[in-house]
Amino acid sequence: MTTEVYDLVGIGFGPSNLALAVAVDEHNRRHPQRALRTLFCERQARFGWHRGMLIPDATMQVSFLKDLVTMRDPASDFSFLCYLRERDRLVDFINHKTMFPLRTEFHDYFEWAAARVADQVRYGVEVISVRPVEVDGEVAHLDVVARPAGTDAVTTFRTRNLAVATGLSPVLPAEAEITDRVWHNIELMHRVGDLKGAGRVLVVGAGQSGAETVAELHSALPDAQVTAVFAKYGYTPADDSPFANRIFDPAAVDDFHGASAEVKAMLMGYHRATNYSVVDLDLIEELYRREYREKVAGRRRLDIRPASRLQFVRETDEAVYAAVEHLPSGAVETLRCDAVVYATGYRPGDVFSLLGRAGALVERDAAGLPVVERDHRARTADAVSAGIYLQGGTEHSHGLTSTLLSNTAVRVGEILQSLLTGSRPQRTPVRAVGAHA
Repeated sequence: MTTEVYDLVGIGFGPSNLALAVAVDEHNRRHPQRALRTLFCERQARFGWHRGMLIPDATMQVSFLKDLVTMRDPASDFSFLCYLRERDRLVDFINHKTMFPLRTEFHDYFEWAAARVADQVRYGVEVISVRPVEVDGEVAHLDVVARPAGTDAVTTFRTRNLAVATGLSPVLPAEAEITDRVWHNIELMHRVGDLKGAGRVLVVGAGQSGAETVAELHSALPDAQVTAVFAKYGYTPADDSPFANRIFDPAAVDDFHGASAEVKAMLMGYHRATNYSVVDLDLIEELYRREYREKVAGRRRLDIRPASRLQFVRETDEAVYAAVEHLPSGAVETLRCDAVVYATGYRPGDVFSLLGRAGALVERDAAGLPVVERDHRARTADAVSAGIYLQGGTEHSHGLTSTLLSNTAVRVGEILQSLLTGSRPQRTPVRAVGAHA
């Protein structure tokens, strides 16, 4: 066990905890006499954010102004604009007249920021459990037990506070079995090179990642047929209109956190089209143009199967056979494929499984979800003074921005302020979670 007691240990080092590390770095430089001792554990060998979906021409779905810092501190030298200046692309980006950078460029921005706070991070270290440290009936510290990659040894880091930001995990149908030819779209850019010479690739899913996967495979495999299977008649456009986007405003988090279960369910229902199972309109129109051009040319490689579902997948030595049912008619066709790709979304990790014994310290609501105060600190028993902060997995308490970049800069500022005050928040009433919350 390390002898140092940290003010904060973070689990995971994606964009959320990266933004928190940046906020801590800025605070420590400005107030060295009040500097925080922090450490972030990341199981990957280096910073990486959904590398398998870094499609070369895919753009961000949020404005570059919703970077790691700007909404918290527009003068920060960690902003995307400062990154562009350092990369000697600021004028070029301005001339580009866009609010939405390439996803690969934004990932490079994240890597640039991560390199500047590398002293706070240990890569290749996986957290395996968190243990409460009880002294005289009070839990003032948590022991974070971690294992460096490639070893059986463990290291324990003692901390006064914990920030959990483990990101999202791929969702697959219960019957899906992952193989070399059946996989989730999160592996797209790692696998597409293996599909050269493929005759048919089938993609399941109607959301943004599904449409992006179809478009990329159609472009990267000029001799392959790409089949898209989903239950809708077409891809649903994302609602990114100005008024609807207010659901992502910091003030909307205040509103949502204090709302009743019924209001939370209503708001989630109204605004699901801003984020779930929806696709950018430009991409929808591009796929339609491709399909129509192929109809005109008489050679159809883009095979859209609407109002359909995958009945089963059977893999043999030579191929993957996918049975596709047309829902209105009930007709079933079995397609011979070289690969089946599930673009079936993501879900937050289970915070209780990750925390282990420390998870018992966290109060749950009627739905079994963690009760989370407005400052993103999980509610714990009175005898627990150690703080557990959640970045992600709090959609039920903080709304749609829980797993998105929209409020990341603001959220980490709130967590930092909570850490600095050192006082526990006033408890807010626990409300049951609605069906959609």
